[in-house]
Amino acid sequence: METQVPPPDLDERLRSAAEEELSALVAEHAALLEPRQARLLLRNPFVTTQMVARLASERRLAAAYEVRRDVVSHPAAPRVLALDWVGGLFWPDLARVGRDPRVHPAVRRAADLALLDRLPGLAIGERTALARSAGAGVIAHLRHDPALRVTLALLDNPRLTEGLLMPLLASERAAPACLAAVAASRRWGARAGVRSALARNPRTPLATVLGILPTLRKTELRAVSVDPRLGEAVHRRARLLSGEAPERSHRVDRTRAGG
Repeated sequence: METQVPPPDLDERLRSAAEEELSALVAEHAALLEPRQARLLLRNPFVTTQMVARLASERRLAAAYEVRRDVVSHPAAPRVLALDWVGGLFWPDLARVGRDPRVHPAVRRAADLALLDRLPGLAIGERTALARSAGAGVIAHLRHDPALRVTLALLDNPRLTEGLLMPLLASERAAPACLAAVAASRRWGARAGVRSALARNPRTPLATVLGILPTLRKTELRAVSVDPRLGEAVHRRARLLSGEAPERSHRVDRTRAGG
C-alpha cells in the first residue's frame, strides 16, 4: 500500500482555504497532520465544529498540549469536547479561556472553576500575575487575597469594576494595607462610592480615613459619625466636618442638670 504524502503547499492551504476546500483537506490529510499544522488549521476562520472534532479524534494530535489548548478556546469546538479538555490546561491558559468572550459561557465557567480549585496552590507571584488579567469570576476570589501585591495588581485589571471591588471595601476581614492601597489608587481612590465605603470600614487605617473624610458629602459624614464600628476620633472628625456641634458627655450633662 502506497504511503500517502501531504502536498508541499499544505501549510499555506490550511491557513487560507475556504470552507469547502478546507473540509476536503481535513478529510484527506487529518491523519497526517502535525500538531503545528493542526494549529494552523484552527486559526482558519472557516473551521467548522465537524473539522475540530475530526482533528480531536486523532490520538497523536489530541496528545499535544498546544492542540488541546487551542481546541478548548476555539469558538467552533464541540462543547462536550471542550468541557472534557479544559480541566487539563495550565492556569495561565485557564485564565485566558475564562475571559475570552468567543468561548461558550459553559466552557468559560468550567475554566474559572478549574482555576479557582488551583488558586490556593499558586505562589504569590502567580496570583499577582493572575490578578492583572483575570475575568470577573476569578476577581471575585482574588479581591479578598490578603497580599498587598495581589491587590495592587488587581486595581490595574481593566476588568475590575466598582461593583466587583465593593465587597472588599465592605469586608471587616480586609487587610488594612490593601484598603489603604485602594484609597491611594489614582483609578479608584477618587470615586465617591469607594471613598464612602472606605471611610465606613473599621479596618481602613485611621490616617487614610481622616484623609478621606473631608471629601465626603454631609449625609455621608453623618452616617460615619454614628457608625458604632468606628472609633471616636473618626466620629469627632466627621461631626466637625458635617457642621454638627460636638457631643457633650453624659457626665457633664448630668452635672449641669443637678446644678
